[in-house]
Amino acid sequence: MSATTTETAPAGDRAGQRAWLGLALLALPTLLVGLDMNVLFLALPMLTADLQPSGTEQLWITDSYGFMTAGFVITMGILGDRIGRRRLLLIGAAGFGAASVLAALSTGATMLIAARLLLGLAGAALMPSTLALITSMFAEGRQRGRAISIWATCNFTSAAVGPVLGGFLLQHFWWGSVFLVAAPVMVVVLVAGPMLLPEYRTPDRGRLDLVSVVLSMAAVLPIVYGIKQLAVPEGGGPALPVAAIMVGAGVGALFVRRQLRLATPLLDLRLFRNPTFTAVLCALVLAGVAMAGTGLLGTQFLQSVLDLSPTTAALWFAPMGLGVGLGTMLAPTLGRRLPPAAAIAVGLAGSVLGCLLITQVDAGGSPLPLAVGVAVLGLGTGPLFALGIGVVVGAVPAERAGSAASMSETSNFFGGSLGMALLGAAGAGLYQQRMAGPVADATSAGLPAGAAGPARETLAGAVGAADQLPDRAAADLLRAAHDAFTGGLHVAGVAGAVIFAGLAVWFLRVHCRGGGRSPHPR
Repeated sequence: MSATTTETAPAGDRAGQRAWLGLALLALPTLLVGLDMNVLFLALPMLTADLQPSGTEQLWITDSYGFMTAGFVITMGILGDRIGRRRLLLIGAAGFGAASVLAALSTGATMLIAARLLLGLAGAALMPSTLALITSMFAEGRQRGRAISIWATCNFTSAAVGPVLGGFLLQHFWWGSVFLVAAPVMVVVLVAGPMLLPEYRTPDRGRLDLVSVVLSMAAVLPIVYGIKQLAVPEGGGPALPVAAIMVGAGVGALFVRRQLRLATPLLDLRLFRNPTFTAVLCALVLAGVAMAGTGLLGTQFLQSVLDLSPTTAALWFAPMGLGVGLGTMLAPTLGRRLPPAAAIAVGLAGSVLGCLLITQVDAGGSPLPLAVGVAVLGLGTGPLFALGIGVVVGAVPAERAGSAASMSETSNFFGGSLGMALLGAAGAGLYQQRMAGPVADATSAGLPAGAAGPARETLAGAVGAADQLPDRAAADLLRAAHDAFTGGLHVAGVAGAVIFAGLAVWFLRVHCRGGGRSPHPR
């Protein structure tokens, strides 16, 4: 099949064996893009010891992938609609494989940063292409719902599989192995893609508005940078990240104004007039807030409070990703009994229960309550990710599916970044408030003045301060620090319960007003 042909299933036709084989192929890059975002944190200590990056270089190694993905995913979604979704997927696969080899063989921090930038750019090309191709391959409603559920399962279970796979590779091989594993998989995509995947591009492509492309990236990148800096401060205070967010928001306002004036906008913002479409995208952001904030504090709780190794902590937290995967697989069955908005509301009500279970975690207890809580939380979000994303891509004609896919990806990414910043800051603030008294008591017991500040600021600072105290005073300080940090995790659980309860009510209202079906029937 030529790369320039246009082929899609007629509306209502059932997909055959070739489409399901193509879906299996699309699952590979979907899994790998998610894996690449999760395994680096485990590899960071080993590669830092080997490459000796500075503090700034280490920040770029961890963040450059996310920056590039966030900045380019909207542009890549529209670009795939115009030049061909399969073509863009294969370009992204080739770039991802080559950049993975470059990252694995990096001999210095600069080389690794460059590789991570290329990986982020390739990842931005892969993600909307996979989802948009699914809409081309599966025209019949039930089949498309099942296919999107499988895609969502691969997308979110990678968060559970990534740390486990990374831990295994790092135990037996060098740090570059966590990157190198992607190369042979991308070769399979490049070889089988032209045989199994159809090509689709917009028949009347029109002119790509380059000003809108620049504005979209100039809006997204400063906001993502600012949020990440607020979530994990690197010194210098909040002035610069807040200014970056304000600049990004200002450019975003210009982007919105331009889209509303263009005859063929880069993103059709008029879709937000549909209540279900709006509810889904807002829910993706807010669910990302709750899940990322819980993930940030939950994984730190397992390692810093319960003193588990990174690999063991990853295994205990894996139920969140596995729960999302199971929820997305069960979503089509629920969707056959209820309209999408009602099914999403039922799932989100279950996530409220999961968040409430997280508030029962004890600093001196077992990790089991946390594992159960995040599993139930993840299970409840399954209908949102499976049925909700189906609503988003169903809200537009087939020729703009890549654009819709990029909007769902961007919403979830923003939610994750916001969650780490907002709930991470809330947890840190509660910790500092609760540690004022215990640190004062420790100071009376002989804690040096220079250690009091770090002990009041972070749990790691309290651990270091305890080494400078008599045994009983050290035990008291550590107990207080563990309890204070666990209180921050409880705050994340309460915040998540409020978020999911509010979203469940919102979707019930959408359902009762008759907005619970796909806004763009085909």
